Amino acid sequence: MSHPTKQVVTRFAPSPTGFLHIGGARTALFNWLFAKHHGGKYLLRIEDTDRKRSTPEAIEAIIDGLDWLGLKHDDEITYQFARAERHQQVAQKLLSEGKAYYCYCSPEELTEMRETARAEGRPMKYDGRWRDRPASDAPEGVKPVVRLKMPQEGETLIKDLVQGDVTVANSQLDDMVLLRADGTPTYMLSVVVDDHDMGITHIIRGDDHLTNAFRQTQLFKAMDWELPNFAHIPLIHGADGAKLSKRHGALGVEAYRDEMGYLPEALRNYLLRLGWGHGDEEVISTEQAIKWFDIDGVGKSPSRFDFAKLENLNGIYIRNSDDSYLANIISPLICEKEGVTVSAGQKAVLIKGMSGLKERAKTIIDLAESAAFYVKSRPLQLNDKAKKLLSDEGKENLKNLLPALQNLATWEENLLENTVKSFAEENELKLGKVAQPLRAALSGSNVSPGIFEVMAILGKDESINRITDQI
Repeated sequence: MSHPTKQVVTRFAPSPTGFLHIGGARTALFNWLFAKHHGGKYLLRIEDTDRKRSTPEAIEAIIDGLDWLGLKHDDEITYQFARAERHQQVAQKLLSEGKAYYCYCSPEELTEMRETARAEGRPMKYDGRWRDRPASDAPEGVKPVVRLKMPQEGETLIKDLVQGDVTVANSQLDDMVLLRADGTPTYMLSVVVDDHDMGITHIIRGDDHLTNAFRQTQLFKAMDWELPNFAHIPLIHGADGAKLSKRHGALGVEAYRDEMGYLPEALRNYLLRLGWGHGDEEVISTEQAIKWFDIDGVGKSPSRFDFAKLENLNGIYIRNSDDSYLANIISPLICEKEGVTVSAGQKAVLIKGMSGLKERAKTIIDLAESAAFYVKSRPLQLNDKAKKLLSDEGKENLKNLLPALQNLATWEENLLENTVKSFAEENELKLGKVAQPLRAALSGSNVSPGIFEVMAILGKDESINRITDQI
Protein backbone atom coordinates (compact mmCIF):
# COMPACT_ATOMS: atom_id res chain seq x y z
CA MET A 1 0.00 0.00 0.00
CA SER A 2 1.35 3.43 -0.87
CA HIS A 3 2.59 5.53 2.00
CA PRO A 4 0.05 8.25 2.92
CA THR A 5 1.33 11.74 2.06
CA LYS A 6 0.22 13.58 5.21
CA GLN A 7 0.75 12.40 8.76
CA VAL A 8 -1.54 9.49 9.57
CA VAL A 9 -3.95 10.13 12.45
CA THR A 10 -6.23 7.31 13.63
CA ARG A 11 -8.69 7.17 16.49
CA PHE A 12 -10.44 4.65 18.70
CA ALA A 13 -13.83 5.99 19.76
CA PRO A 14 -15.65 3.76 22.27
CA SER A 15 -18.99 4.59 23.91
CA PRO A 16 -18.53 4.22 27.67
CA THR A 17 -21.71 2.28 28.31
CA GLY A 18 -19.89 -0.85 29.49
CA PHE A 19 -16.45 -2.44 29.56
CA LEU A 20 -13.89 -2.57 26.76
CA HIS A 21 -15.06 -5.67 24.89
CA ILE A 22 -12.85 -7.90 22.81
CA GLY A 23 -14.00 -6.53 19.44
CA GLY A 24 -13.30 -2.99 20.62
CA ALA A 25 -9.87 -4.04 21.83
CA ARG A 26 -9.04 -5.39 18.36
CA THR A 27 -10.28 -2.18 16.70
CA ALA A 28 -8.07 -0.15 19.06
CA LEU A 29 -5.11 -2.42 18.29
CA PHE A 30 -5.52 -2.07 14.50
CA ASN A 31 -5.76 1.74 14.83
CA TRP A 32 -2.72 1.84 17.12
CA LEU A 33 -0.62 -0.39 14.85
CA PHE A 34 -1.60 1.44 11.66
CA ALA A 35 -0.59 4.79 13.21
CA LYS A 36 2.68 3.37 14.57
CA HIS A 37 3.49 1.67 11.24
CA HIS A 38 3.12 4.98 9.39
CA GLY A 39 4.85 7.07 12.07
CA GLY A 40 1.55 8.80 12.84
CA LYS A 41 -0.70 9.46 15.81
CA TYR A 42 -3.27 7.28 17.54
CA LEU A 43 -5.96 9.23 19.45
CA LEU A 44 -8.61 8.21 21.93
CA ARG A 45 -12.10 9.75 21.90
CA ILE A 46 -14.72 8.85 24.47
CA GLU A 47 -18.17 9.09 22.85
CA ASP A 48 -20.07 9.94 26.00
CA THR A 49 -23.04 11.76 24.44
CA ASP A 50 -25.50 9.12 25.70
CA ARG A 51 -25.75 10.74 29.14
CA LYS A 52 -28.06 8.10 30.59
CA ARG A 53 -25.78 5.19 29.82
CA SER A 54 -22.26 6.69 29.98
CA THR A 55 -20.63 6.15 33.37
CA PRO A 56 -17.30 7.22 34.90
CA GLU A 57 -16.73 3.54 35.85
CA ALA A 58 -17.06 2.48 32.21
CA ILE A 59 -14.67 5.22 31.08
CA GLU A 60 -12.15 4.04 33.67
CA ALA A 61 -12.58 0.39 32.65
CA ILE A 62 -11.95 1.25 28.98
CA ILE A 63 -8.82 3.32 29.70
CA ASP A 64 -7.59 0.67 32.13
CA GLY A 65 -8.14 -2.12 29.58
CA LEU A 66 -6.27 -0.20 26.86
CA ASP A 67 -3.37 0.52 29.23
CA TRP A 68 -3.16 -3.14 30.21
CA LEU A 69 -2.99 -4.12 26.53
CA GLY A 70 -0.19 -1.58 26.06
CA LEU A 71 -2.17 0.62 23.66
CA LYS A 72 -1.21 4.09 24.87
CA HIS A 73 -2.94 6.95 23.07
CA ASP A 74 -1.16 10.09 21.93
CA ASP A 75 -2.31 13.57 23.05
CA GLU A 76 -5.18 14.30 25.41
CA ILE A 77 -8.34 12.19 25.44
CA THR A 78 -11.22 13.91 23.62
CA TYR A 79 -14.59 13.74 25.39
CA GLN A 80 -17.38 14.13 22.86
CA PHE A 81 -20.04 15.54 25.18
CA ALA A 82 -17.79 18.46 26.14
CA ARG A 83 -17.77 19.55 22.48
CA ALA A 84 -21.56 19.80 22.06
CA GLU A 85 -21.43 23.54 21.46
CA ARG A 86 -19.02 23.13 18.56
CA HIS A 87 -21.29 20.44 17.07
CA GLN A 88 -24.27 22.82 17.30
CA GLN A 89 -22.31 25.59 15.56
CA VAL A 90 -21.72 23.30 12.56
CA ALA A 91 -25.45 22.56 12.32
CA GLN A 92 -26.19 26.30 12.46
CA LYS A 93 -23.68 26.94 9.66
CA LEU A 94 -25.40 24.32 7.49
CA LEU A 95 -28.78 25.94 8.22
CA SER A 96 -27.47 29.38 7.24
CA GLU A 97 -26.14 27.96 3.94
CA GLY A 98 -29.44 26.26 3.13
CA LYS A 99 -27.87 22.80 3.40
CA ALA A 100 -29.98 21.90 6.41
CA TYR A 101 -33.54 22.78 7.47
CA TYR A 102 -35.98 22.78 10.38
CA CYS A 103 -38.41 19.88 10.44
CA TYR A 104 -41.59 20.24 12.53
CA CYS A 105 -42.94 16.67 12.22
CA SER A 106 -44.54 15.35 15.38
CA PRO A 107 -43.59 11.85 16.65
CA GLU A 108 -47.10 10.71 15.59
CA GLU A 109 -46.55 11.95 12.01
CA LEU A 110 -43.21 10.12 11.83
CA THR A 111 -44.77 6.88 13.06
CA GLU A 112 -47.58 7.19 10.52
CA MET A 113 -45.02 7.89 7.76
CA ARG A 114 -43.13 4.70 8.63
CA GLU A 115 -46.31 2.61 8.83
CA THR A 116 -47.47 3.80 5.39
CA ALA A 117 -44.06 3.12 3.87
CA ARG A 118 -44.04 -0.38 5.38
CA ALA A 119 -47.55 -1.10 4.09
CA GLU A 120 -46.54 0.03 0.60
CA GLY A 121 -43.28 -1.96 0.73
CA ARG A 122 -41.09 1.13 0.50
CA PRO A 123 -37.97 1.80 2.61
CA MET A 124 -39.05 3.23 5.96
CA LYS A 125 -37.55 6.67 5.88
CA TYR A 126 -38.45 10.29 6.40
CA ASP A 127 -40.27 11.63 3.34
CA GLY A 128 -38.72 15.13 3.30
CA ARG A 129 -42.04 16.96 3.82
CA TRP A 130 -40.40 19.96 5.54
CA ARG A 131 -37.44 20.11 3.18
CA ASP A 132 -38.70 23.02 1.07
CA ARG A 133 -41.50 24.48 3.15
CA PRO A 134 -41.26 28.14 4.16
CA ALA A 135 -40.64 29.07 7.81
CA SER A 136 -44.06 30.79 7.84
CA ASP A 137 -45.69 27.31 7.79
CA ALA A 138 -44.12 26.42 11.15
CA PRO A 139 -46.76 25.34 13.69
CA GLU A 140 -47.02 27.24 16.99
CA GLY A 141 -45.19 25.85 20.02
CA VAL A 142 -43.46 22.92 18.24
CA LYS A 143 -39.71 22.63 18.72
CA PRO A 144 -38.20 21.47 15.42
CA VAL A 145 -35.32 19.11 14.74
CA VAL A 146 -32.61 20.11 12.26
CA ARG A 147 -32.14 17.79 9.27
CA LEU A 148 -29.42 17.63 6.62
CA LYS A 149 -30.50 17.99 2.99
CA MET A 150 -29.15 14.78 1.52
CA PRO A 151 -28.70 14.38 -2.24
CA GLN A 152 -31.76 12.67 -3.72
CA GLU A 153 -30.31 11.46 -7.02
CA GLY A 154 -27.22 9.47 -7.95
CA GLU A 155 -25.24 7.37 -5.51
CA THR A 156 -22.72 7.68 -2.71
CA LEU A 157 -19.44 5.84 -3.24
CA ILE A 158 -17.04 4.81 -0.51
CA LYS A 159 -13.59 3.65 -1.55
CA ASP A 160 -13.10 1.36 1.43
CA LEU A 161 -9.57 0.12 2.14
CA VAL A 162 -10.90 -3.28 3.25
CA GLN A 163 -14.24 -3.73 1.50
CA GLY A 164 -13.22 -2.15 -1.82
CA ASP A 165 -15.63 0.22 -3.60
CA VAL A 166 -19.07 0.20 -1.99
CA THR A 167 -22.00 2.26 -3.29
CA VAL A 168 -25.51 3.05 -2.14
CA ALA A 169 -28.28 4.78 -4.09
CA ASN A 170 -28.91 8.20 -2.55
CA SER A 171 -32.66 7.52 -2.75
CA GLN A 172 -32.04 5.02 0.09
CA LEU A 173 -30.68 7.69 2.44
CA ASP A 174 -33.09 9.97 4.22
CA ASP A 175 -32.46 13.51 5.46
CA MET A 176 -30.81 12.64 8.72
CA VAL A 177 -31.33 14.54 11.96
CA LEU A 178 -28.38 16.71 13.07
CA LEU A 179 -29.92 18.42 16.11
CA ARG A 180 -32.75 16.96 18.19
CA ALA A 181 -35.74 19.06 19.21
CA ASP A 182 -34.01 19.93 22.51
CA GLY A 183 -31.02 21.26 20.54
CA THR A 184 -28.64 18.40 21.41
CA PRO A 185 -26.45 17.09 18.56
CA THR A 186 -26.94 13.56 17.26
CA TYR A 187 -24.24 10.88 17.18
CA MET A 188 -23.87 11.25 13.38
CA LEU A 189 -23.15 14.98 13.59
CA SER A 190 -20.80 14.71 16.59
CA VAL A 191 -18.71 11.94 15.03
CA VAL A 192 -18.12 13.82 11.77
CA VAL A 193 -17.26 17.13 13.44
CA ASP A 194 -14.88 15.42 15.88
CA ASP A 195 -13.17 13.37 13.16
CA HIS A 196 -12.63 16.56 11.16
CA ASP A 197 -11.46 18.67 14.09
CA MET A 198 -9.10 15.96 15.34
CA GLY A 199 -7.56 15.69 11.88
CA ILE A 200 -8.39 12.00 11.54
CA THR A 201 -7.00 10.68 8.24
CA HIS A 202 -8.06 7.02 8.59
CA ILE A 203 -11.26 5.74 10.19
CA ILE A 204 -10.67 2.08 11.01
CA ARG A 205 -13.69 0.45 12.64
CA GLY A 206 -16.06 -2.53 12.53
CA ASP A 207 -18.06 -3.08 9.34
CA ASP A 208 -21.28 -2.64 11.33
CA HIS A 209 -20.53 1.08 10.79
CA LEU A 210 -20.46 0.83 7.00
CA THR A 211 -24.03 2.13 6.60
CA ASN A 212 -23.16 5.11 8.85
CA ALA A 213 -20.24 5.89 6.56
CA PHE A 214 -22.57 6.71 3.62
CA ARG A 215 -24.44 9.28 5.70
CA GLN A 216 -21.26 10.65 7.29
CA THR A 217 -19.70 11.08 3.83
CA GLN A 218 -22.55 13.40 2.83
CA LEU A 219 -22.03 15.47 5.94
CA PHE A 220 -18.30 15.85 5.21
CA LYS A 221 -19.20 16.96 1.68
CA ALA A 222 -21.84 19.45 2.88
CA MET A 223 -19.17 21.12 5.01
CA ASP A 224 -16.59 21.03 2.17
CA TRP A 225 -14.26 19.05 4.41
CA GLU A 226 -11.69 16.57 3.15
CA LEU A 227 -12.96 12.98 3.38
CA PRO A 228 -10.97 10.64 5.61
CA ASN A 229 -10.04 7.15 4.38
CA PHE A 230 -12.45 4.45 5.55
CA ALA A 231 -11.47 0.91 6.49
CA HIS A 232 -14.33 -1.25 7.75
CA ILE A 233 -13.10 -4.49 9.31
CA PRO A 234 -15.26 -7.63 9.40
CA LEU A 235 -16.60 -8.45 12.84
CA ILE A 236 -15.37 -11.30 15.01
CA HIS A 237 -17.54 -14.42 15.13
CA GLY A 238 -17.69 -17.26 17.61
CA ALA A 239 -16.10 -20.64 16.86
CA ASP A 240 -19.51 -21.77 15.50
CA GLY A 241 -19.60 -18.92 12.96
CA ALA A 242 -22.38 -17.01 14.73
CA LYS A 243 -21.91 -13.34 15.65
CA LEU A 244 -19.75 -13.07 18.76
CA SER A 245 -21.83 -13.12 21.93
CA LYS A 246 -21.15 -13.44 25.66
CA ARG A 247 -21.00 -17.22 25.50
CA HIS A 248 -18.35 -17.03 22.76
CA GLY A 249 -16.06 -14.74 24.69
CA ALA A 250 -17.48 -11.30 23.89
CA LEU A 251 -16.46 -10.31 27.38
CA GLY A 252 -14.64 -7.36 28.82
CA VAL A 253 -10.88 -7.34 28.49
CA GLU A 254 -10.64 -7.50 32.29
CA ALA A 255 -12.24 -10.96 32.23
CA TYR A 256 -9.37 -12.20 30.06
CA ARG A 257 -6.92 -10.69 32.53
CA ASP A 258 -8.49 -11.51 35.89
CA GLU A 259 -10.71 -14.55 35.39
CA MET A 260 -8.94 -16.36 32.56
CA GLY A 261 -5.34 -15.45 33.22
CA TYR A 262 -4.07 -14.30 29.84
CA LEU A 263 -0.95 -12.17 29.43
CA PRO A 264 -1.58 -8.82 27.72
CA GLU A 265 1.06 -9.53 25.07
CA ALA A 266 -0.52 -12.92 24.26
CA LEU A 267 -4.01 -11.45 23.94
CA ARG A 268 -2.63 -8.63 21.79
CA ASN A 269 -0.86 -11.12 19.50
CA TYR A 270 -4.04 -13.21 19.29
CA LEU A 271 -6.23 -10.21 18.41
CA LEU A 272 -3.70 -9.13 15.79
CA ARG A 273 -4.14 -12.48 14.04
CA LEU A 274 -7.96 -12.24 14.12
CA GLY A 275 -8.63 -10.93 10.65
CA TRP A 276 -5.08 -9.91 9.76
CA GLY A 277 -2.21 -12.09 8.64
CA HIS A 278 1.39 -12.05 7.54
CA GLY A 279 2.22 -15.34 5.80
CA ASP A 280 2.09 -18.22 8.30
CA GLU A 281 3.50 -16.21 11.19
CA GLU A 282 1.61 -16.90 14.44
CA VAL A 283 3.85 -15.56 17.22
CA ILE A 284 4.48 -11.91 16.39
CA SER A 285 6.24 -9.46 18.68
CA THR A 286 5.03 -5.87 18.99
CA GLU A 287 8.08 -4.54 17.09
CA GLN A 288 7.42 -7.02 14.30
CA ALA A 289 3.71 -6.17 14.24
CA ILE A 290 4.44 -2.44 13.88
CA LYS A 291 6.83 -3.18 11.04
CA TRP A 292 4.43 -5.48 9.17
CA PHE A 293 0.95 -4.14 9.91
CA ASP A 294 -0.96 -2.49 7.11
CA ILE A 295 -4.59 -2.43 6.05
CA ASP A 296 -3.99 -4.57 2.97
CA GLY A 297 -3.33 -7.53 5.29
CA VAL A 298 -6.89 -7.34 6.70
CA GLY A 299 -9.22 -9.99 5.27
CA LYS A 300 -12.77 -9.42 4.03
CA SER A 301 -14.42 -12.30 5.85
CA PRO A 302 -15.23 -12.47 9.56
CA SER A 303 -12.68 -14.21 11.76
CA ARG A 304 -13.56 -16.86 14.33
CA PHE A 305 -12.64 -16.56 17.97
CA ASP A 306 -10.91 -19.73 19.11
CA PHE A 307 -10.10 -20.16 22.80
CA ALA A 308 -7.87 -23.18 22.18
CA LYS A 309 -5.63 -21.08 19.91
CA LEU A 310 -5.55 -18.22 22.40
CA GLU A 311 -4.63 -20.60 25.22
CA ASN A 312 -1.90 -22.21 23.15
CA LEU A 313 -0.44 -18.81 22.29
CA ASN A 314 -0.65 -17.75 25.94
CA GLY A 315 1.36 -20.84 26.91
CA ILE A 316 4.07 -19.85 24.42
CA TYR A 317 4.20 -16.32 25.85
CA ILE A 318 4.39 -17.66 29.42
CA ARG A 319 7.32 -19.93 28.50
CA ASN A 320 9.13 -17.03 26.83
CA SER A 321 8.48 -14.54 29.64
CA ASP A 322 11.04 -13.33 32.13
CA ASP A 323 10.85 -15.24 35.43
CA SER A 324 10.69 -12.20 37.70
CA TYR A 325 7.98 -10.63 35.48
CA LEU A 326 5.86 -13.77 35.97
CA ALA A 327 6.60 -13.93 39.70
CA ASN A 328 5.34 -10.33 40.03
CA ILE A 329 2.11 -11.15 38.18
CA ILE A 330 1.30 -14.30 40.17
CA SER A 331 2.22 -13.01 43.64
CA PRO A 332 -1.02 -11.02 44.15
CA LEU A 333 -3.05 -14.00 42.83
CA ILE A 334 -1.41 -16.38 45.31
CA CYS A 335 -1.95 -13.82 48.03
CA GLU A 336 -5.66 -13.56 47.16
CA LYS A 337 -6.25 -17.32 46.92
CA GLU A 338 -4.05 -18.63 49.74
CA GLY A 339 -4.28 -15.64 52.05
CA VAL A 340 -0.48 -15.51 52.33
CA THR A 341 1.54 -12.38 51.67
CA VAL A 342 4.52 -13.15 49.44
CA SER A 343 7.65 -11.80 51.12
CA ALA A 344 10.74 -10.68 49.20
CA GLY A 345 12.47 -13.94 50.20
CA GLN A 346 9.52 -16.01 48.96
CA LYS A 347 9.40 -14.07 45.70
CA ALA A 348 13.05 -15.04 45.17
CA VAL A 349 11.99 -18.68 45.64
CA LEU A 350 9.19 -18.22 43.07
CA ILE A 351 11.62 -16.71 40.58
CA LYS A 352 13.98 -19.67 41.04
CA GLY A 353 11.12 -22.12 40.62
CA MET A 354 9.62 -20.40 37.60
CA SER A 355 11.49 -22.23 34.84
CA GLY A 356 10.16 -25.57 36.11
CA LEU A 357 6.64 -24.21 36.57
CA LYS A 358 6.12 -22.26 33.36
CA GLU A 359 6.78 -25.18 31.01
CA ARG A 360 3.34 -26.64 31.65
CA ALA A 361 1.21 -23.57 32.38
CA LYS A 362 -1.38 -22.43 29.83
CA THR A 363 -2.66 -19.49 31.87
CA ILE A 364 -1.50 -17.22 34.68
CA ILE A 365 -4.20 -18.82 36.87
CA ASP A 366 -2.60 -22.28 36.27
CA LEU A 367 0.79 -20.83 36.98
CA ALA A 368 -0.28 -19.24 40.27
CA GLU A 369 -1.97 -22.47 41.38
CA SER A 370 1.02 -24.64 40.58
CA ALA A 371 3.47 -22.18 42.21
CA ALA A 372 1.51 -21.61 45.42
CA PHE A 373 3.08 -24.56 47.28
CA TYR A 374 6.47 -22.79 47.26
CA VAL A 375 5.16 -20.02 49.52
CA LYS A 376 2.38 -21.70 51.54
CA SER A 377 2.72 -21.60 55.29
CA ARG A 378 3.61 -24.79 57.20
CA PRO A 379 2.35 -27.32 57.95
CA LEU A 380 1.07 -27.80 54.38
CA GLN A 381 -2.52 -28.86 53.82
CA LEU A 382 -2.41 -32.06 51.72
CA ASN A 383 -4.80 -32.84 48.89
CA ASP A 384 -6.49 -36.28 48.95
CA LYS A 385 -4.03 -37.91 46.57
CA ALA A 386 -1.09 -36.58 48.57
CA LYS A 387 -2.63 -38.05 51.75
CA LYS A 388 -2.76 -41.48 50.03
CA LEU A 389 0.91 -41.19 49.05
CA LEU A 390 1.80 -40.44 52.69
CA SER A 391 0.48 -43.80 53.89
CA ASP A 392 2.18 -45.50 56.85
CA GLU A 393 4.62 -47.09 54.41
CA GLY A 394 5.28 -43.74 52.70
CA LYS A 395 5.95 -42.01 56.02
CA GLU A 396 8.21 -44.87 57.14
CA ASN A 397 10.32 -44.54 53.98
CA LEU A 398 10.69 -40.77 54.51
CA LYS A 399 11.64 -41.29 58.18
CA ASN A 400 14.41 -43.65 57.10
CA LEU A 401 15.57 -41.29 54.33
CA LEU A 402 15.74 -38.22 56.57
CA PRO A 403 19.19 -38.84 58.18
CA ALA A 404 20.83 -39.18 54.72
CA LEU A 405 19.36 -35.79 53.74
CA GLN A 406 20.31 -34.12 57.04
CA ASN A 407 23.91 -35.24 56.60
CA LEU A 408 24.34 -33.57 53.19
CA ALA A 409 26.91 -30.78 53.30
CA THR A 410 25.77 -29.22 50.01
CA TRP A 411 22.15 -29.10 48.85
CA GLU A 412 21.93 -29.25 45.06
CA GLU A 413 19.68 -31.00 42.58
CA ASN A 414 22.07 -33.69 41.27
CA LEU A 415 23.35 -34.61 44.69
CA LEU A 416 19.82 -34.83 46.09
CA GLU A 417 18.76 -37.08 43.21
CA ASN A 418 21.75 -39.41 43.72
CA THR A 419 21.17 -39.56 47.48
CA VAL A 420 17.49 -40.53 47.11
CA LYS A 421 18.26 -43.06 44.34
CA SER A 422 21.00 -44.71 46.41
CA PHE A 423 18.65 -44.89 49.41
CA ALA A 424 15.97 -46.59 47.26
CA GLU A 425 18.46 -49.11 45.84
CA GLU A 426 19.94 -49.97 49.24
CA ASN A 427 16.46 -50.60 50.62
CA GLU A 428 15.33 -52.46 47.48
CA LEU A 429 12.57 -49.95 46.84
CA LYS A 430 11.27 -48.64 43.53
CA LEU A 431 12.23 -44.94 43.23
CA GLY A 432 8.51 -43.94 43.18
CA LYS A 433 8.02 -45.42 46.64
CA VAL A 434 10.34 -42.72 47.98
CA ALA A 435 9.93 -39.91 45.46
CA GLN A 436 6.10 -39.83 45.53
CA PRO A 437 5.70 -39.47 49.33
CA LEU A 438 8.55 -36.94 49.15
CA ARG A 439 6.57 -34.93 46.57
CA ALA A 440 3.44 -35.09 48.75
CA ALA A 441 5.31 -33.88 51.84
CA LEU A 442 7.09 -31.05 50.05
CA SER A 443 4.26 -29.77 47.82
CA GLY A 444 1.08 -30.97 49.53
CA SER A 445 0.06 -32.41 46.16
CA ASN A 446 0.58 -35.41 43.89
CA VAL A 447 1.80 -33.16 41.04
CA SER A 448 4.68 -30.68 41.02
CA PRO A 449 7.78 -29.85 39.00
CA GLY A 450 10.68 -32.34 39.31
CA ILE A 451 10.96 -33.20 42.99
CA PHE A 452 14.75 -32.74 43.22
CA GLU A 453 14.43 -29.35 41.58
CA VAL A 454 11.74 -28.50 44.16
CA MET A 455 14.02 -29.55 47.04
CA ALA A 456 16.90 -27.48 45.68
CA ILE A 457 14.67 -24.43 45.32
CA LEU A 458 13.04 -24.76 48.76
CA GLY A 459 16.49 -25.10 50.34
CA LYS A 460 17.66 -27.51 53.04
CA ASP A 461 15.92 -26.08 56.11
CA GLU A 462 12.49 -25.65 54.51
CA SER A 463 12.65 -29.11 52.87
CA ILE A 464 13.67 -30.91 56.09
CA ASN A 465 11.00 -28.99 58.05
CA ARG A 466 8.26 -29.90 55.56
CA ILE A 467 9.25 -33.59 55.65
CA THR A 468 9.36 -33.55 59.45
CA ASP A 469 5.90 -31.92 59.64
CA GLN A 470 4.41 -34.90 57.77
CA ILE A 471 6.17 -37.77 59.51
